[in-house]
Formats: sequence, C-alpha cells, structure tokens
Amino acid sequence: MPTRPALDPVTARWIPWVVAIAFFMQSLDGTILNTALPAMARDLAEDPLRMQSVIIAYMLTVALLIPASGWIADRFGTKRIFFGAILLFSLGSLLCALASSLGMLVGARVIQGLGGALMLPVGRLVVLRAYPRSELVRIMSFITIPGLLGPLLGPTMGGWLVEILSWHWIFLLNLPVGALGCYAVWKFIPDLRGSERTRFDGIGFVLFGAAMVLITIAMEGLGELHLPHLRVMLLLFAGMACLAAYWLRAGRIDDPLFAPKLFRTRTFSVGIIGNLFARLGSGALPFLVPLLLQVALGYSPSQAGMSMIPLAAAAMLAKSIARPLIERFGYRIILTGNTLLLGLLLCSMGLVNEHTPYAVLLVMLGLLGAVNSMQFTAMNTVTLIDLDDASASSGNSLLSVVAQLSLSLGVACAGALLGGFTAAGSAEGVESTLGAFQLTFLTVGIMSMLAAAIFVQLASTDGRRAPRPEPELEP
Repeated sequence: MPTRPALDPVTARWIPWVVAIAFFMQSLDGTILNTALPAMARDLAEDPLRMQSVIIAYMLTVALLIPASGWIADRFGTKRIFFGAILLFSLGSLLCALASSLGMLVGARVIQGLGGALMLPVGRLVVLRAYPRSELVRIMSFITIPGLLGPLLGPTMGGWLVEILSWHWIFLLNLPVGALGCYAVWKFIPDLRGSERTRFDGIGFVLFGAAMVLITIAMEGLGELHLPHLRVMLLLFAGMACLAAYWLRAGRIDDPLFAPKLFRTRTFSVGIIGNLFARLGSGALPFLVPLLLQVALGYSPSQAGMSMIPLAAAAMLAKSIARPLIERFGYRIILTGNTLLLGLLLCSMGLVNEHTPYAVLLVMLGLLGAVNSMQFTAMNTVTLIDLDDASASSGNSLLSVVAQLSLSLGVACAGALLGGFTAAGSAEGVESTLGAFQLTFLTVGIMSMLAAAIFVQLASTDGRRAPRPEPELEP
C-alpha cells in the first residue's frame, strides 16, 4: 500500500488551489461554449439544435482516455502528466479558435479532450493521495469552489464576447489560464507515483473504450445523426456486448483496467451506479437551458448568459453547506432526497414559457444550481470515501469515466428527445419549439428521479465509518 507523502506546509496549502485551476479551465470552457452554441451554429451554417456533437466529441474523448489516466500517472508521475494535460488542453483551445468548419471544430475538441481526460482525474488523484480521508469532503468542496467561478463568469462572458467580438474568443480565454496552471503545477504539485509497477491492460482498454463509443454513437444516432432505428439497436447491442466481454475478462486476469473487486465496497458500487443514472438528467442541464433561453424564448446571448448567473452562484454557495448537511443527515438521506428534488426541479422547467416572470425563472435556475451542486459533491465523495489507497487510482479513474460518459449520454439523450419532440410536433402540424423543450425537460426530470432508487440502497452508516489513523496535514 502506498504511503501518504509528507508534504511541507506550503505545498499542502497550495495543492487545492492548483487543482482548482484545472477545474476552472474546464468549467469556464464548458459554460461559455453552451451559451455560444447558437452563434457558432449561425457562423458555421449549422442548425443550433444539432450542435451537440461539439460537446459530445469532447466528453467522449475524455471518457475514452480517462481509464488510462491512473496507470499513466502511476507510470510517469503526477507532476509531469498534470503539466502536460494542461498544456494539451490549451493547445486544443487554440485550435478550436482557429476552426472554420464544424468538422474542424469537432476535431479540435477531440484534442482538447485529450488534455481534459488527464487534467481532472490526475488532479483529484493528487488530492486523494496527499490528504487523509477525514479531510476528503472539505478538500473536494474547496477545490470545486474556485472551479465554480467558471460557470459564474462563463455564460455572461460568453454572451458578451459573442455579441461584441466573436465566438472564437471563448476558446482564446483558456490560453492565459493554461499558462498560469502550467507554472503552478511545476512549482507546487508533488511527483506522486504508485508503489507497484503494473502492466497496462490494453485489451481491456480497447473493449471498454469500444463499449463507450458504440453506446454514445447509438444515442447520437437517435438525435443529430438521424440513423435508422435498426442501426441504432445494432450499435447499442454491440456496445453492451463489448462491456460484458470486458467485465468477464477483468474477473480472470491479475491487473485489469478496473478491477471487479472495487465493487465489493458498498459505497463505491452504489456511488458509481448512482452517478451514471443521476447525471443523465443533470448533465443535460447546461446544454438545454441556454438553448431554451435563446432559441425558444428569444433571449440575446448576453441576456441568456446573465440569466445563468443565479444557477452558478447558488451552486457555489451550496458547496459551503455540503459537509455539515452530510455529517448531520448522512449520505443515504441527502442523496435520496436531493435526487428526487433535482428531478422535480428539472420537471418544473417544463412549465417555463414566454409568460413566466423573469424573477421566477431566476429563482428556478438558482434552486437548480444549488441542488445540482449538492448532488455532485455528495455523489463523488460517497463513491471514493471508503476506498483504500491501493484502490484509489483505479476507483478515481472509473468515477471520472462514469461521470463523463453519463454527461455525454445526457447531452445525447437530451438532443435525441428534443429532436424527436420537434419532429413529432411538425408531423402533427404543430410548430412549437418551446413545446419540444418543455416535454424534454419533463422527460429528463423523470429520468433523474429514478436514480433515487439506487441511493436508497445505502445503509444509514455508509460513509460515516471512523477514519483510519493518519497524520494530519496542514492544508
């Protein structure tokens, strides 16, 4: 089992801030992009309701490479890989800004995703190995607060840049932040490696990656790609077959990509499965809301961006109360109740129309931001909190894979629902883009509520075990 490093007080104090820079870069990029999608679509001569490939290309690339992130970090060290990840993310951002077609933009997003796939998992792995488990909730909440500045600034800044300059500048903003991140990583991040050198499970990587690609393309086939239903079903079953083959193989080899023994830890197994289904709904939120405001309700990019501020601000405030609420009520009550509330709030967005008072809309978005933020904090922490150090790298990588995969599936599912409801309305002679959005929010909300049945399987004491004796570090 790897020993916890003895960090000097300066390094221990700055690690959370350095990891937060990575969170900030990704969150800023994602929220600015969502607000700018309609303007990008006009410039590239594309339908704004069919721009989800720009988002999914990034998320799917991240999900594909994340399985290798733990092994790569153990093999080459967290310092070198974290530095290279931020550098690659910044290069991808530059290429996105230079793109002149949708195909070029999607390709540049893939390059950006190669950096993003290593940036957050390796940063979170540093936190897992550098701090005691008793500090995990506090540190995880702290590093996401600066990252939430991205959603707070992103929509407004994105709307302003689109109206005053052009959408290309939403990617150029990542360059100075990336330069700061590279400097901070080189100065403060320790070079942590796994205690044992293992072979990389290449066959498992191919099987797992093929499963994710096939399942995601199948979901996309119902939306933007407009594939025949027979082809979608074949892709879906092929993806499920690859996934089944991976888990059968993982059970009989010594060093699989993700060991089945991880699921012997109750909190990890419930947390992973709950993450997969709960994020299907909440992952669609940043994609659907800016489109609803601009395409269905006629808001300008800057107005839509300003309207997203309560969502991000409330999410930031919710981080500060996550720890006391979890300690008071436990993970089972918090996650079960919060999941149901999140689904209800998503359903309530289906009631929004052109007559909804603006103040009511802002309150609804603020509540959604707070509940969604609490959901992510509780889900991520309960998934990792009971893993020992030997399993931390693999478990952290699988959590990151599931998070990205479910977010991309959520966007693909929302796009498919939106396209399906729009097409159904046109077939009936009812041209109502707003109606399609309303039905999509209702369906996504119901999907999210179903995840509560997973979190209720937690025991009341799960995640509350007394931590193992470990040296306290000065944060």
